[in-house]
Formats: sequence, structure tokens, C-alpha cells
Amino acid sequence: MSLRQKVIHGTLWSAIEKWGAQLASTAVFLLLARLLGAEAFGLVALASVFLAFMQLFLDQGFAQAIIQRDKIEAAHLDTAFWTSVLMATLFVLGTVAGAGFVAKFYSEPSLAAIIRWMSLSFLFSGLSSVQSAVLQRNMQFKILAARSLVATVACGIAGMSAAYMGLGVWSLVIKEIVFGLTSAILLWSTSNWRPGFRFSSQHFRELFSFGINIVGFNFLNFFNRRADDLLIGYFLGAVALGYYSVAYRILLIMIGLLTNVTNQVALPAFSRIQKEPERMRKAFYKVTKYTSLISLPVFIGIAILAPELITVLFGEEWLPSVPIMQILAFIGIVHSAQYFMSTVLLAMNKPLWRLKIIFLTTVCNVIGFLIVVQWGIAAVAICYVTSGYLFSPLPLILVKKLIKIDIKQYLLQYSAPILSTLIMVACILGMKQVLQSWPHPYINLVAYVTGGVIAYSLGIAFLLPGLFNRIYRLALATASSPIQRKK
Repeated sequence: MSLRQKVIHGTLWSAIEKWGAQLASTAVFLLLARLLGAEAFGLVALASVFLAFMQLFLDQGFAQAIIQRDKIEAAHLDTAFWTSVLMATLFVLGTVAGAGFVAKFYSEPSLAAIIRWMSLSFLFSGLSSVQSAVLQRNMQFKILAARSLVATVACGIAGMSAAYMGLGVWSLVIKEIVFGLTSAILLWSTSNWRPGFRFSSQHFRELFSFGINIVGFNFLNFFNRRADDLLIGYFLGAVALGYYSVAYRILLIMIGLLTNVTNQVALPAFSRIQKEPERMRKAFYKVTKYTSLISLPVFIGIAILAPELITVLFGEEWLPSVPIMQILAFIGIVHSAQYFMSTVLLAMNKPLWRLKIIFLTTVCNVIGFLIVVQWGIAAVAICYVTSGYLFSPLPLILVKKLIKIDIKQYLLQYSAPILSTLIMVACILGMKQVLQSWPHPYINLVAYVTGGVIAYSLGIAFLLPGLFNRIYRLALATASSPIQRKK
């Protein structure tokens, strides 16, 4: 199978994995939000912040090093596996011992037990990270999709059952444990790779030389993405963090749906053409265009329809999350664009460049959050968005240096989506004026979304008349490729 066919099929199965899993997990999230209060979500968010910090150092960046390397040996995989297992065991023991200090820091005694039980995720991750990396490297996204979908459904059933049984915050803990356990079991049962009993210091150093930059990036990105949670939880309490985390969760869901699908395929695909800058440029322009076609209308639509979305999906008791969702929607546009710039830097073996960018943005964000947290969660969200836009040119400059992109041609990829999004906004705002007196939030939301989609589609059809035909041909190529392989 050619690289193009692998990319098409990888994108298809990655879409099935991400969209299917997100659809299932979002449905569970909405149901649990109605069954549980903001405090329960705030407690689990606090535990997740601490555990996510520990998770940064679990695989030493070896998973991405395995995906990126031009040539990989069995000793690389064995060394990465046993390193991950050893680190996972140490982290579980350390977390069990230190959970009480974290609970005391936040003045939340019940947090200690939550952190201890959720630390089992380290063990599940350590046992399966290499299997997952091997599957991604080989573009076997069908297996990853099946794993993700089954694990998401299983943890959703467990979490909702626990919530209906009245277990409160523990339903969220059970949900996370079941997801990690199910994912690990499915990966081991479907992956052909098994570790050997060997450890090579030479192969460790080869992986570590790349992975240390990934660890550094993830370390800084943790504070860049989680400093707001830490400070809100400490200064404003679990309830305020609950409202903030719900709005932020919607942002992460949409970013995952819009970028993770192609980004998961982009790293192994870009890595294979890292010595062909012309192909890399064309691929970068293409992925930018197709991502912006979806991300721009979706995030702007979320900002406009946030009141209706919160009321319909979560209930009126979550209305304090509305302004946060509206503000954070604008950082989603930047993140969607930068995902693929970051992928280019990794594929071209420049993880240190990415590390320097995240260092600057993290310092700016943490200082900004410390200053504005006293004015509430909306001020923190505004600070986050402002910083994102101020630093957005940096990765673009580095990508231009690496693969010699033309900035004008790059920006032209956004022209049709921007104009069509403005048409969509005008349509939705007009419909709101007409339907504002209707006391039917569900019907109103469906009408706004339908009208916005139609308006945006008409704009795209006018500005990019050949787009839908290209998408149709791509779909035919995707459908016919398996038939060609069987002949």
C-alpha cells in the first residue's frame, strides 16, 4: 500500500476512533454533569492535575521517539517498555505515599483517596504505551480505533452505573480506572508485539536524546495548560474550578475532534517524508486548509451559541460556564492551527525548537494567571487567550525556516473559511433576533445550527467550487482502496 493510501486509511480509522470515542465520552460527560454537581467535577479535576503532572515523565518521551525514528530495532522497543513499567511502578508507589500532602495543600481531605485510586492509570499506561506507539508507527489505526471505542463505552457504563447507585464523585474515579484497564487489556490482546527480557543502555540513550525534549515540552505544556486549573482550585475553590473545567472540557473535546484525527496520522506520515521538503510543504498547506475549513466555523459557532449549548446540554445550573466557554472558543482556533506546526517540528527532528516556544508561552501564562486570578475565572480565560494570540507567530516562523513555506500562500488557506464563517455568523445572529421569543431552547438550538451549517456550506461552495468534488473523489479513493488490496 502506498503512503497516500496509508494516510487515507489512517485518517479514516483515526476519525472513527476520535469521533466515536468523543461522541460516547461526551454523552457520558453530559449525563454525569446532570447527576453530579460542580464540586465533584472540581475534585476530580484537582486530582487529574496532579496525576497529569506525574504522567509527563512516565514514558520519557519514548513513544514519540519510536514513531519518529527512521529505523527502529527490537532493542529500542524492549528498552522503552521496561523503562515505562519501572517508572509506572515507582509513580504508583510515590503517589500513594504523597497523596495526603496534595489533599492538605488544597484543604480537601477527600482528595487523598481519589488520587491514590486514580494513580492506577500509571500502571495501565506503562504497560501499553509501547504497543500503542508501534501501532501508530505502522499506521494500524483500525486496532487503535477499536480499542478506544470499546474502552470508552465500558468506562461510560461503569461511570453512569456508579452515579445512579449514588456513589457521587467516585463514579468519575471508577470511570477513569475502567478506561485505563480496558485499554491496556485490549492493546495486549490485539497487538502482535511482545517485549523481550532485555535492556540496552545504548538504545536507551538513542531514544532519550529525542525523548528528553518531548518530556521538557510536556512539562512546560503542563503548566501552560494546567496552571489555570491549579491556581483556580487553590484561590477560588473546587466549585469555581468545576465551572471552569466544564467549559475547558468542551474546548478540549472540539480540539480533539478537529485536530487529533489528522494529527495522529500526520506525525508518522510527515516523518516518512522528512527529507522531501516539497512534499512536506504541500502536505502542510493541505492539512491547514482542511482543518481551518472545520475549526473556524465550529469554534466561532460555539462562542455564539454557548448560552443555548450550556442550557440544553448541561442545564441552567451550569450557566456560569457560558462566558468561559465563549472566551476559550477563540483559543481553539489558534490551537487547531498550531497542532500541525508542532508536528512538522517533530517530524523534522527539531523537538528543541518546540521546547523553546513552549517555555516562553508557559512563563507568560503562569505570570499572567497569577496576576489575574484574583478577578475570577473569566479573567483567567481572557489571559489564556491573549497569550495564545501573542505567541502564535513563533511556530509559523520556525516552520517557514524549516520547509520554506510561503506566508502569503499559507494565509490564503484561511481566506474562504473566514469569509464563509462571517456569512454563518450573520445568519445565526439574524435567526436569534427572529426566534428570541420562542420558549423552546432545544428547537432554537437545532434551528441555529442547521441555519449556520447551510449558510457556511453555501459560502464554501461559492468560494471553493471544486472542494466538494475533491472530497467526493477522496471518499471514493478511501472506499476503493481495500478492494484494490484484495485483488
